[in-house]
Amino acid sequence: MVILGSTGSIGTQALEVVGERRDDFRVTALAAGGSDTDLLARQILDHAPDVVAVARPTVVQDLQLALYAQAQQRGWNRGDVRLPRITAGPDAAGEVAALPCDVVLNGITGAAGLDATLATLAAGTTLALANKESLVIGGSLVTDAAAPGQLVPVDSEHSAIAQCLRAGRRDEVSRIILTASGGPFRGRSRDELVSVTPEQAMQHPTWSMGRVVTINSATLMNKGLELLEAGLLFNMPLDDVHVTVHPQSIVHSMVEFIDGSTIVQASPPSMKIPIALGLSWPGRVTAADVPCDWTTAAAWTFEPLDDEAFPAVRLARRVGKAAGTAPAVYNGANEVLVDAFCGGRIGFCDIVDTVSRIVDEHLGDAPEHTTAPGPTPDLHLPGARHTEEHTRDDVLAADAWARHRAGELTGTAQGAAGENTRK
Repeated sequence: MVILGSTGSIGTQALEVVGERRDDFRVTALAAGGSDTDLLARQILDHAPDVVAVARPTVVQDLQLALYAQAQQRGWNRGDVRLPRITAGPDAAGEVAALPCDVVLNGITGAAGLDATLATLAAGTTLALANKESLVIGGSLVTDAAAPGQLVPVDSEHSAIAQCLRAGRRDEVSRIILTASGGPFRGRSRDELVSVTPEQAMQHPTWSMGRVVTINSATLMNKGLELLEAGLLFNMPLDDVHVTVHPQSIVHSMVEFIDGSTIVQASPPSMKIPIALGLSWPGRVTAADVPCDWTTAAAWTFEPLDDEAFPAVRLARRVGKAAGTAPAVYNGANEVLVDAFCGGRIGFCDIVDTVSRIVDEHLGDAPEHTTAPGPTPDLHLPGARHTEEHTRDDVLAADAWARHRAGELTGTAQGAAGENTRK
C-alpha cells in the first residue's frame, strides 16, 4: 500500500495498524508535506518503503540528515538499513499514488489531495479516501473516474454509512443521518461565539486531529464537507442527508430504511476501525481497536443542529445544490480563513460568514461582487442542476480564486492549494 499524508493523524494511525499486521500489509511508498522530517525518518526506517515523496523540495536534505542520524542508531554501520528513493515537489504525492500497489490511503489535507486522488483512480488502484476535500471539490471528476467499488471511505461517518448500507438494498434506503459531536462550542449561541479564541477552538472534546480539521469541527464546516461527501459517495440527494448532534461520538452515523428501521454503527471515538476497514475493504481486520464496553453504564444523546449559531451545514446544502465550482469555492476559501483565524486576523464567526460572502460573489448573488473565473460547470451532485462538463483546471481555477479572494478580505496573500496533512 501507499500512505499519503503519513505524518498526519490519519497517516500515523494507519501505520500503527500496518505495523501490528506486517504479515498482511506492506508499505511500498510514503508521502508527506515535509514539516516533520524526524517523524518521517522514523516511519521510513520502521516500514522500509521503496519510495518517499515530500511536497517541499527544500526539506530533502533535512530528511536525509534525519535518516542518517536515526539509521546509525538502528544499525546503519551493520548494513541493516535500506534507504528509499526520495522524490520531491508539488506533484510528488500524485506520482507515488500512481505506483503499482493494492490500495492507496489518501490522508492529505484539503484541495491539495485532488491530483493524488485522480492519479490513484486512473491507475485502477483501490482508493481509501480520508481526503474528503478532493471528492467534494472534484465531484464528478472523481466519481466518474472511479470504477465500482474503487472508492472506499475512511472518514468515520462515511465508513459507518458504508457498513450500515450492507443491511439492505439501495432502493430500500430512506435517508442518511450523519452524526456530529458538536465540537467544543456545542450549546453556545452565536453571540457567545464571537469572542472565542483559536486555543479554545482547538480543544475538541472527543477527537484528536490536525489544526484544520479541528477548527473545521468547531465551526461545523467539516460537517458541511461531509454532507457533500455523503451525497457524492452514496448518490443521495442532499435533502435525504441529515445531521444530528451526538456529543459522545460513539454512533458514527446511521442509515434509515423505508420500513422505519434505522441501522447504527457504533464504536469508541477512534479512527483505527475505519482506517483498518478502508485498507482491507470489504473484509475486516481482527481487533483493529477496542469495542464498546457493554458492562459499563453509558448514555447516548442526540440533539438537533443549531443552524443559527453554526450555519456551515446550511451553507453547504446551498453550495451542493448550486453545484458547479461552488464546492471548490466553499472549501478553498475556508482553508485560507482558518489560517486567518488562527493568525488572529479574523474572529471565529468571521470564518463561515466570509465563506458565505465569497460563495455569494462566486454565484453572483452578492449585491456587489467580484467576478469569479469562468463558468460554474456542474459537478453532478444529486439533485443539482446540470449544465456543462467541467475539468480539473476549472476546479483549480475556482479554488485559486476563492483563496485569493479570502486573502484579499483578510489582508493575506494566498496561492494555490495547501499541503497540510490531515487528522
